[in-house]
Amino acid sequence: MTRPKHVIGISGGKDSAALAIYLHERHPELDPIYYFCDTGKELDETYQLIENLEIYLGKKVTHLKSEDAAKANENPFDYYYKAYRGYLPSSVARWCTKQMKLDPFEKFVGEDPVVSYVGIRGDEDREGYISKKTNIQSIFPFRRNIWSEDVVRKILANGNREGLKEIYSQHLSGNELDRVVALIEQELTLEPRNPQQNRKAFLDKQNLLLDRGVALFNHVTFDWLKETTYPLATEADFPLLDNEDNLNRADIFKLLEDSGVGVPAYYQKLEYEVDGEKGEYARSRSGCYFCFFQQKIEWIWLYEQHPDLFKQAQHYEKIDEGFTWNQNESLEDLVQPERIRSIKRDHLNRSNREKSKASNYLIDVLDDTEDENCISCFV
Repeated sequence: MTRPKHVIGISGGKDSAALAIYLHERHPELDPIYYFCDTGKELDETYQLIENLEIYLGKKVTHLKSEDAAKANENPFDYYYKAYRGYLPSSVARWCTKQMKLDPFEKFVGEDPVVSYVGIRGDEDREGYISKKTNIQSIFPFRRNIWSEDVVRKILANGNREGLKEIYSQHLSGNELDRVVALIEQELTLEPRNPQQNRKAFLDKQNLLLDRGVALFNHVTFDWLKETTYPLATEADFPLLDNEDNLNRADIFKLLEDSGVGVPAYYQKLEYEVDGEKGEYARSRSGCYFCFFQQKIEWIWLYEQHPDLFKQAQHYEKIDEGFTWNQNESLEDLVQPERIRSIKRDHLNRSNREKSKASNYLIDVLDDTEDENCISCFV
């Protein structure tokens, strides 16, 4: 079996950039391939961040684009927008993610075994994109648990308890082994129609084992992988096995600032005024400037800070057919003066309630909106 390639997807956002820096500093021996899935509708700040990263890493980031769009010599988004006859992507029809992110990535790696590093932090409860292709294995270096949930489900399955005890016995003895064996022997109660409860059951058991030793669990999992077809099965060692870091948002910003790469400019707060009061707004995500997952205040930010891009986003809407970026509201309606006032008022009220969480970046004031809905965009 061929040794795996190591890859890191650069989205243009804070977490993926910080991940590239983190692994470059701590595990340069991995020598990963960096790639960026280009939709053709990114902010200039995204491309600037990638340039900064290339300088820091001393290595190019490979830009991936849809093969069909490239053959037609068209902007990727515009190509598929026409192919879907003006039907805008949405949370229930995410053709943008599939056609411009996932497909180019999976074609890029082909059938070779690949270890893909994902920048989901230790303070987030989400999993992210897990490829259905068996030659791609995801690793999460920022978390206490670096393994993907599909690996966790298999290694902690009720039917694997004896095998798991055997592997632990190769690493522990005496009372420590007895304590771990007692945890392993606890049967998981799983409900066929309750996936969330089942997920919690696996994670709870895993956390109990992690509490007995993070590096220990990593080494046990790595030993178990040897008998599987996962890409890491062929490796004699893996540098992250002794990793016990658990990074949060503050750690991410520190990595970016200390490296000199810098925080993406669109995270910087800008001042606005509503009803005589001062507020601050910014963009909370990388990706397409018209992403349908962004908050209303981010649309106002785009309208006021990048009016040319806002007009381009408006151009894609077909109001008569109900094709709008926001459900039941067109961008034309969104930027009516009273509507702008209302959006800013709501945003300011929310921000004031969260002042105790204030930092230099708006993303620390509001919820982290790069949630499970849009993480697939950042492979």
